[in-house]
Amino acid sequence: MSADRQTITVYSDYVCPFCYLGRQSLSQYQENRDEELAIDWRPFDLRSQKRRPDGTIDHSVDDGKDDEYFEQAKQNVRRLADDYGVEMDLDIAEDVDSLPAQIVSYYLREHHDYETWLAFDEAVFAALWEDGEDIGEADLLAELAVDAGAEADEVRSALDDETLRETVRERFTEAQREGITGVPTFAYDGYAARGAVPPEQLERLVEGT
Repeated sequence: MSADRQTITVYSDYVCPFCYLGRQSLSQYQENRDEELAIDWRPFDLRSQKRRPDGTIDHSVDDGKDDEYFEQAKQNVRRLADDYGVEMDLDIAEDVDSLPAQIVSYYLREHHDYETWLAFDEAVFAALWEDGEDIGEADLLAELAVDAGAEADEVRSALDDETLRETVRERFTEAQREGITGVPTFAYDGYAARGAVPPEQLERLVEGT
């Protein structure tokens, strides 16, 4: 990533449909810019309260999200998908664990160029929300990483790296310390917008217009 390139910070979790929709909104805003903003991606774990010490998800934990909550969320997803002209295979991915994808994404961001990371990042979103695939599967993540320009062995090593896993979980905690309580959150020059906000709101965030 060029040091003088403008960047927008985006806190997100791949398993969040509003994060996918928010990125669609960002893409639509970017179409009207002379130069695209680079994305400074920050991982966030929506399932943090349900994780066991070994990192697996305990779906029996009550997180306050009942059937009514999910039905309302689905309605909001469908509405925004229509607004942004996006076709989605899923409304909500309740049983998918995004932690493996976030670990690989973080590794690629740290060890490859921006374009490789971005290609992988966009492919993960598409695999889940457009194709309905399980982004918690190592084989799928390896395939997506290879398509982006990385090596399959890197992915498997990253997923087996306990130090890297702990680093990513520390990034989740760091986001919470920074006041991030939900995703997506877009941050630019000390200001922030939360949710899958429309392109016009992202334009106001960045350009103050």
